[in-house]
Amino acid sequence: MEYQNIEIKIGKNGKVFLEVSGVKGKKCLLLTKELEEALGDIENREFKPEFDDEDFDEDNILTTEL
Repeated sequence: MEYQNIEIKIGKNGKVFLEVSGVKGKKCLLLTKELEEALGDIENREFKPEFDDEDFDEDNILTTEL
């Protein structure tokens, strides 16, 4: 079974960081959509170059700062 992972980090300043791994392409946006809506406005979003590669797997990481 393939794992999909969302790592949630909360900084000392209260900022929330989401990091997704184990998904292909833009599916990471679907995985974090509800979390992002619940947590508030997105201040920053970074994608690895592999984000546009639907065939890429484990290291396709999305990092979101809320």
